[in-house]
Amino acid sequence: MARGMKRAVLWDLDGTLVDSEEYHWRAWRDTMAAEGVPLTREQFLATFGQRNDSILRLWLGERATPEAIRRIGEAKEACYRRLVRELGLCPAPGAAEWIRRLHAENWAQAVASSAPRRNVETVLEVTGLAPYFAATVAAEDVTRGKPDPEVFLVAAARLGVPPDRCVVVEDAPAGIEAARRAGMRTIALSRGSGAPPADVVVGSLGELPPAAFARLIER
Repeated sequence: MARGMKRAVLWDLDGTLVDSEEYHWRAWRDTMAAEGVPLTREQFLATFGQRNDSILRLWLGERATPEAIRRIGEAKEACYRRLVRELGLCPAPGAAEWIRRLHAENWAQAVASSAPRRNVETVLEVTGLAPYFAATVAAEDVTRGKPDPEVFLVAAARLGVPPDRCVVVEDAPAGIEAARRAGMRTIALSRGSGAPPADVVVGSLGELPPAAFARLIER
């Protein structure tokens, strides 16, 4: 490939760019309790990172009307954003350093998330990372969730970068599969057993060597 071609990094948000699991758990637990649906941590973890409509169809069963999905989903996300603003949220270890380094090296960067747009905007504002991203793709921008590749293909298109010049950073197997289907290279964050089958797997972004992203594109 010609030298000087644009390169991009597409970042998943929850569990990758920020460790937001606890806030999402608290928001879901309290919102579902208000609906009379007790929720266990195990139930929450089994669906973490999926779209709200998929999650609520599973948890509500026959009660999962479009109106109920919209109302409960909006209540949960409002609770989540309130927690982020009131308690603060830090980037995951190594994330901010890599984002700044990649920006300095002229990589285009985007957030490609299943989260609602207001969540993405709130997290980027609270963490101070918004200026580094040229594009964001959120739940409202796609019709199919991961492992469908749509979210990453839309992000690449908005950056004007071909898929084979993109590296995706993810923590979920569905996200890694979505990136693979999009024809992109992958870096996975693994927390224990069951590491996603990515090109590179690390426990923390701080473990990545300095040329990790460039090497993937140069393959």
